[in-house]
Amino acid sequence: MNARLTLLSTVAPGVAESEVFRLALQHAVGELGALGGMIHLRGPMSALRLVSTAGLPPDLTRSWEILDQEGPPAPARALREGNGVWVPLSPAGAADSPDAAWPGTGLAALPLYSGNRGTGALSVLMDDRGEPDHEHWEFLRAVVAWTEDRMGQAPPPTGPARPALPEQSGERLRQALKEVSVGSWDWNIRTGDLIWDVAALELYGTRPQEYTGKVEDWMRCVHPDDLPPTLAAADRAIRDGGVFEAEYRVRKLDGTWGWTQARARATYDDQGEPQRMIGVGWDSNEPRSARDALSRALHHMSDGFLAMDDDWRITFANLEAERTLGFSEEELFGCLLWDLPAAEQVPGLEIRCRQAAAAEKSVSFDVRLPNGRLCHLRLVPGPDGRTIYFTDVTERRRLEEERRSADRAAAERAARIGELTAALAKATTSADVVDAVGRGVLPPFDAAGLVVQTVEDDRLHTVGSIGYPDDVLAVLDGRERTQPSPLWDAILAGTPLFLSTPREFAAHYPELADLPARAGKQSWALLPLTASDHTFGICAITFDHPRLLTDEERTLLTATSALVAQALERARLFDAEHTRSRELQRSLLPRDLPAVPACTAAARYLPAGRGMDVGGDWYDIIPLSGGQVALVVGDVMGHGLPEAVTMGRLRTAVHTLADLELPPDEIMSHLNDIVGAMGEESYVTCLYALYDSTTRVCSIARAGHPPPALLHPDGTVVFPPLAADPPLGAAEPPFETTEVEVPEGSVLALYTDGLVESSKREMDDGMAALAEVLRTAHADGTATDLEQLCERVTSALLPAGHQAPDDAAFLLARLHALPDSRMASWPLPKDPRAAGQARALIRKQLAAWDLEPLTPTTELLASELVGNVIRHAKGPLRLRLLHDATLICEVFDGSLTMPRIRRATDTDEGGRGLQLITALSQRWGTRYTPTGKCIWTEQPLQTAPDPVRDAPQDPVPDPLERMFLDLPGLGEDFDGDLDALTFGDQD
Repeated sequence: MNARLTLLSTVAPGVAESEVFRLALQHAVGELGALGGMIHLRGPMSALRLVSTAGLPPDLTRSWEILDQEGPPAPARALREGNGVWVPLSPAGAADSPDAAWPGTGLAALPLYSGNRGTGALSVLMDDRGEPDHEHWEFLRAVVAWTEDRMGQAPPPTGPARPALPEQSGERLRQALKEVSVGSWDWNIRTGDLIWDVAALELYGTRPQEYTGKVEDWMRCVHPDDLPPTLAAADRAIRDGGVFEAEYRVRKLDGTWGWTQARARATYDDQGEPQRMIGVGWDSNEPRSARDALSRALHHMSDGFLAMDDDWRITFANLEAERTLGFSEEELFGCLLWDLPAAEQVPGLEIRCRQAAAAEKSVSFDVRLPNGRLCHLRLVPGPDGRTIYFTDVTERRRLEEERRSADRAAAERAARIGELTAALAKATTSADVVDAVGRGVLPPFDAAGLVVQTVEDDRLHTVGSIGYPDDVLAVLDGRERTQPSPLWDAILAGTPLFLSTPREFAAHYPELADLPARAGKQSWALLPLTASDHTFGICAITFDHPRLLTDEERTLLTATSALVAQALERARLFDAEHTRSRELQRSLLPRDLPAVPACTAAARYLPAGRGMDVGGDWYDIIPLSGGQVALVVGDVMGHGLPEAVTMGRLRTAVHTLADLELPPDEIMSHLNDIVGAMGEESYVTCLYALYDSTTRVCSIARAGHPPPALLHPDGTVVFPPLAADPPLGAAEPPFETTEVEVPEGSVLALYTDGLVESSKREMDDGMAALAEVLRTAHADGTATDLEQLCERVTSALLPAGHQAPDDAAFLLARLHALPDSRMASWPLPKDPRAAGQARALIRKQLAAWDLEPLTPTTELLASELVGNVIRHAKGPLRLRLLHDATLICEVFDGSLTMPRIRRATDTDEGGRGLQLITALSQRWGTRYTPTGKCIWTEQPLQTAPDPVRDAPQDPVPDPLERMFLDLPGLGEDFDGDLDALTFGDQD
């Protein structure tokens, strides 16, 4: 080891630092048998820069070129701890470690010092022998000591020879600025941020995309031999508060090294701590001829250039500055900038320049000169003064504004096209498509009219239009292929047709020359609509003034027509499906509500906002016997064809069960069985209300359905408390029936949940809103007209434009009571004399009601019904007559046995009674009662006149006469006295 140290001691002082580093690493690696070594020097902030290596390939050391002084690598730790450190290498594959791919066992590192300040570290990469022993550590310390001594004796970098510059700082800066391009820089000493202008980027060989804005950008480009003295000079200037001046080599963009000079001064805060260093740099290795060429270029360049000292007195001005300011360089030299007439007439120039100088940072802004021209001014503060560049940017700013305007217009059009695309994506009908085109295309192109037509059977049919009178549309609509038309020409050619003036239109279509004036249009863009390689229509965009569209506008309109074509084709399919679904819905719901005396009604079905207009909500009014009417509303969950089919099946089932005159709870039980048999996917709610006009009682049963609203004649609204039975298919019978007494003229509102419930509204809130609408409508008189009341409810709860998430159906029924004066009821004994008593009572009551013409038939019907009860049923027996829209005759008994029609043969003695009832009544039927059953018949109050039937003709035997000719006293001699006949009411 002494031999190597002796050899190093023979190196003469004054050797360059790069040679010192090379010798130190070679002997350290050789003595320790290490794989290689490296030296890092301390840079600004907390960065360590790799300046020399031995035995290590560049690919291996690339990640070690710049190290964080506070990081974990061995050189940083040695510098921080001030002593030698041993750091084993990271495990293989550790991607987050810079030494993950290195061979060997670890790094031994020792710090380098200059006086009491750490300046760097020497590191060696050990082989399999691991950490150095004591003797090796002592050798490394000796090598480090030799390196520190020789670094202090190394000469500063020697720049290229150049003529001597004047001694005065202002004159030196002026001369330098004349000769070279100056780059300015601003280094934040505390954060390490570094700001370079464009000239500095070029000077220091850094591409904009490689620039990170950190001081490490500068360290990377400085020659390793020049970095130590340059860093030392910067450190001295910061400590002493002096001017930093240095000349060093930097790597250029072409990879070569070139000399540069730098001059800067540090700034300090109130506590004297350094904040920033602001300076300039310039190329210093050109030959004199190159410097002269640069000086001439600066003097004659198109941009104005001024150099000023610290007092803002001009030290240099090029020709453009002379021309702009109106003085020669000799006249300008030494003048105060603010005293120049041109500068005095620029508002705020002095304030802005002084603020930038005080902040010691470069600043750029535009100023308006007295002659109206616009100049861009860049002020660069430096240690020996300031420089100002100014460029006439009047034309450039005008072009930039034009580009910005064009960009804004293009962005607005693109935004409009984006909005149009979104609107077309939401459009479901042809009308939606036309409306979207009108809102998305006409405004950005300043168009005044729109016509969209499709081809059907070789004729054009208008889908929609904007800005066209009806008489012009009549000319365009239905136009055949063979008739001359610009619309047909564009369709047949499959390419857009643009007509810019009425004269151009008339030249092509003389027979339609009057059309532009009639339509009020003067230019046209006719865009064929093509989808799936098939042209099926035309979109005509028109203007009320002559308009020559640019190529860009024509391209944009053509692209727009493709979007419109796709949307319209989709909408046409939707329209067809919409029509079919509407027809299906109409077939599944009542076309017209039946007219019944017990109530007057109005109803609405509102499909969901999107999709097919068919769903599972329904309503119904079913006339029943004895002044009764059934009001039904139901909801099959969802909306679509499957739900509509289920709804149709249930509606038919409800009709069938209602015709059987079953009570509400039994009807619900049967519906529950039907839905349960459909499977678990079916979810159905239903409400069945049975109103009896003779008692004014409404019996209500429901299955998972919201309760009805009842609007009383005094304007109060109530929701009757009903049992909350589960939905159909999930309920367990029996269902609860609630009876509600209803005042005359009350309005019963039945509805599905889609009317009162949504994702934004709870059902209770919706029911409260419905009640408020009913109360308000009663107060202002709207409730007197149920159709108007329906519109009122719809607009309040489902306003236009509201995308309802679910179908909604509601039924409004004003309930009427049958007056007591139109009802008559008598108990009858259960003996053969009951039929005669019934006939007598009927004659008297019908005479009181002025219905004598119906007396014989009614007597006959009552005699047959009472006779059947006497023979086949049991008491108590009761007769009731109802004078409603028809004459109703009812016979009540205590038996549950229902009669049925059977065909009697010629030899049968009985079996013709129900046939007689069928022949004499308009309709008849039976129903169960709480105490037995009721058999009823209905007769029309009067027969409409029939001229054919009433014309005189040969008498034809009555069918009933032929049926009962064998009865004693019934035949040609019958005088109308039914009491003389035998009906089984004689002993």
